[in-house]
Parts: sequence; structure tokens; C-alpha cells
Amino acid sequence: MRELEYPFESQYIIRKKRGIKKALLAYYSDNGTALQKKKIAILGGSTTNDIKDCMELFLLNHGFEPEFYESDYGQYWQDVMFDNEELDRFAPDIIYIHTSNRNINEWPQITDNEEVIERKLLGEYERFKVMWDKAEEKYKAVIIQNNMENPAYRLLGNMEATDSHGRINFINRLNQLFYEYCNAHKNFYINDINYLSASFGLDKWNDESYWYLYKYSLSLEAVPVLCHNIANIIKALYGKNKKAFALDMDNTLWGGVISEEGADGIKLGPDTPTGQAYSDFQRYIKSHKDRGILLNICSKNEEAVAKEGLMNSYSELKEDDFLGFKANWNEKSNSIIEIAGELNILPESFVFVDDNPVERDLVKNRIPGAAVPELSTVECYIKEIDKNGYFECVSLSTDDVKRNEMYKSNMLRQTEQNKYTDYSEFLKSLEMTAEIAAISDKEMERATQLSNKCNQFNLTNKKISSEDMNNICENDNNIALYGKLKDKYGDNGLVTVLLGRGEKNICYIDLWVMSCRVLKRDMENAVIDKLVEMCRSKGIDTIRGYYNPSSKNGLVKELYGQLGFTKTESRDNGDTYWELKIDSGYISKNKVITMEEI
Repeated sequence: MRELEYPFESQYIIRKKRGIKKALLAYYSDNGTALQKKKIAILGGSTTNDIKDCMELFLLNHGFEPEFYESDYGQYWQDVMFDNEELDRFAPDIIYIHTSNRNINEWPQITDNEEVIERKLLGEYERFKVMWDKAEEKYKAVIIQNNMENPAYRLLGNMEATDSHGRINFINRLNQLFYEYCNAHKNFYINDINYLSASFGLDKWNDESYWYLYKYSLSLEAVPVLCHNIANIIKALYGKNKKAFALDMDNTLWGGVISEEGADGIKLGPDTPTGQAYSDFQRYIKSHKDRGILLNICSKNEEAVAKEGLMNSYSELKEDDFLGFKANWNEKSNSIIEIAGELNILPESFVFVDDNPVERDLVKNRIPGAAVPELSTVECYIKEIDKNGYFECVSLSTDDVKRNEMYKSNMLRQTEQNKYTDYSEFLKSLEMTAEIAAISDKEMERATQLSNKCNQFNLTNKKISSEDMNNICENDNNIALYGKLKDKYGDNGLVTVLLGRGEKNICYIDLWVMSCRVLKRDMENAVIDKLVEMCRSKGIDTIRGYYNPSSKNGLVKELYGQLGFTKTESRDNGDTYWELKIDSGYISKNKVITMEEI
């Protein structure tokens, strides 16, 4: 919804929150969209009523249906440390701890020596740490914790940052301890209000009158900014990030029209202020490639002419940086759909960047779900894209860094496929090798990430946390598999995850996902063969799976049937249930992939 995308009007959101919620629910109802339910506990060191209401809007906008528990004022620590039956019954999926520098109990005093200041610092940290540890142990939930924002005044002036008696110095050191804890705990995330308050403006972030009257730790105008950021973290945790850019060229990647001004006439590079801004924007876009975001061109232009702009000596972006390159006179929505097909991702996975508002509106209307940021002038492009958090990062794996190369290899495979009339012969020509084994600590992070990102090959539509994954893998009754796939064109990395729950002689497939990069390579055959092998080793003679339909996973509707399962039940909501009896007559299904020994 446009009202909930940056730049948004905070006062409008607060004032119209009921109408916005009603419009979002009506949109999902009209489109038959199933919302993902999440239980969120907000534990506040200050008043959180408007935070809860506003967070609901941003989460609805990302396809979540949140249910909230809200602590009493200032009871964030007590709710965790002492038995709270209401919170226990609520059993949150996510715990958001909304604290601020107003919740620091002991600040350094000018008369304190270094030993006393250090004791105060560690005391503040330990108070939070014991709460986090208890919450992690008791609730097994995702924890999102605010760091500390800077104070509104500086008693020591500029020395506040450098002298150990300064509050800014104290906050910086305390925040660093928070970050070290975060890096050591997989299911713990920081909501960076230190950055948010600085970006928003510290004077605007604070409203002393609201603190004294209502115990709000931030101004009402800052509440949507805070909630937008938290929703982005949650959205990223559960696989709702965007995956790719679709980029216009003229007046988007450079100033001017390449067909009129030529490669040397476009505004790009250090000679003009506008050229510098376009160069910075290109650098910003290119940096996304390095963390696994897919770059694509979607321009109304002659292809040869469009490519001339990338040959400009000041162009940071080169032709090789792009996977899809559509420079033609077709509707841009059609070009995006074509690129999506070539990359095997969904059209709504794109962020479409175009200076032309008419083109933006056309794509918004024709590809619901695609992100289309509103752009003003080139000097603001980075801010207008970045602050929307389309690619919010909650983890960074080796596969993320390699993703562009993996997709390039996929396009080579597609070219190779076109040479064959017999698909099985094409698969054999790829010379594929697979590694399929039990998930260990080494694969845990990537396996969790993949489980939450896949939409097309996803049998059950379940999303899981790092804690869930760890618990499943540690249970000896369960079978938790990962699969990696290589071929003559390159290494696809970890591409599939299957989680089976063992109960007596039955294995229930609770989750099975596979990356869109390796669809239709018969990897599912190799996985089911491995599952059968591991079931037999545990004395399991029956495998049961179910298919839960969504708007995106129709591809695997009949997968179990194709793998030899028998359908045992069909429900009115589209769910289907399947069963495979493992007996001595089971015939291996994998014919084209060589299995590596682990």
C-alpha cells in the first residue's frame, strides 16, 4: 500500500490507521490471499499502544496477520524474569523488547572513576543479558531488541563521545555489548533505533511533553518509522524480501536520453553535480549485486544503443553486471515477467526502478506485489529505495554472495537445453552431482534461510526460525536433510531442505523446499531416495506428506503423486495428503544425478 511505503506521512498513518487496516484486509479478502499468522509479544520500557497499532499496519502490508501480547507499562523485564501466565499461554513467535535510553538505570557521574563506570556499564548489560537468556530458553522465539539512541542533550559537549563519563560514550559501549551478544545468538536481532533516531533527527525523535504526559519514549511522529523498521526485520526473517532489481536506464542510471545525446553526452561522472549523483547511484545499485541481489535492465530503448551507455568510461555498471537485459519497446511489465521466467523467480520478487511515473503506475497495476518506489530527483534515489528496506538483511551466507554467478550459470544451462529434444538427455549432459545428508551446524543458517525464502517449490508453506531448525535437527527421531547440487556449469550451493518428523514407524514430511534455481533437474528424485534410505535405517516403513496450496506453489501440487505416493485424503481447502509405503520393492527414482559420498 502506497501510504505505508517510504516516504510516508507519519501523522496521516496515525490518524487514519483504522481506515488503512480496513483497506488492507479488504484487499486481501478480495484477492483470496492467505495471511501468515504470527504471535508477537511487545515488552515495553515505555508506553507502546500506538506502536502496537502501527506495527500491525506495516505487518499486514507485508502479508502477515499479527496477534499481539502487550506488557504493562515498564514491565518488560519482569514479564520475562518472573512467571507470567498470560505471556506463557500466548507462546509468542516473536518478542520485541521496546526499550530506550530512558531505561538505563545507572549513568556515569562526573565523580565516578573508571572502575565504577565499568561496573555500571556491565551492570546495565547484565540486566538485559539475563532477560534475553531467559526469554531464549523459555519461549524459543525470535527476539528483536532495540539498541540505545543518543540522549537529547550533551552535558560535556563534544567530549560526550570520547570521555568515559559522557552518556554518548556510555551508550556506544553498551550498544557494542548488545551487538556482540547478537552475533553470538542466532535468533536475536537488533532494531537499530540509534540509526533511526539520527536519520529521523534526534530533536524530532524525542518529544519531552509526550514522555512526561504519556511516558512515550519517542515522538508520535516517529512511531511509524520505528514500526516500519521492525516490520522489515520480521518480513526478512520469514522470506518476504525482494530478490531483484528491474532498472530503467535513461534518467535513472544516467542523466539524459542515450539515443539523443550519445554515450559521451549523458550525465555521468565527476564533471557535474548531477553526473556525480548518478555515479553514486550506480555504485549503490552495484553493491547490491555483491550481496546476492539480481540486477536486470528493463528499458524502452534499442538494445545496442542502450548498451552504449554502459560503455561510458564513468559507468560503474557494465553489461556483465546484469542477468536479464530487456531493452525494447514492449510494455515494461511484460519485460519483467519475461525476466522472471528466465530467472525462475516470481514477478513480484522485483523492485522496479524508473524515473517515469507513468511507467511506475503501469507496473504497479499489472504486477501486484512488485515493489515500485516513488522517485523524485537523482539526489534522493538512494534514500528513496534504501529506506523502504526491500532487501533487509538478517543473515549473509556464502550462497548469497555467489547468487549472481549461480543465476548466470543457470542461463547457460537454459541455452544448452534448447539444443536438446529429449529432456532426459539434456539432464544427463549437465553431469550433475549431489550431496544430500543430515543438516549439521555448518548448514544450519543457510538451511533456515532457504526454508523461509522458497515459494514455488514449497509443499507446506511453513516458515521456521533458527531455533526451530536447531530443535528439529537435535531430535534423533527426526530426519533433517539438506541437498547441494553441482554440474558442469558450476556449483548451485545448498538448494533443498526436507524436514521429516519421526513418530514410531512413520516419517511425516513437515517441510520440503527447493530453490527455484534447480527446478526440473530431478533433484526431488535424489532427495526422496535419500529419505527412503534414512527411514529404513531408523526402522520406518511409511512416509507421509501433505500439500498445502498457495497462490505460488501450484508447481508442486502433484509432486507426491509423481514420486509414487498414494493420495489418501483431499480437503475442501485444497490440502491433499499422501502416503508412500517403503518395502523391498521400492525402486530408486534418481537416474541422472551422481551422488557424492559424505
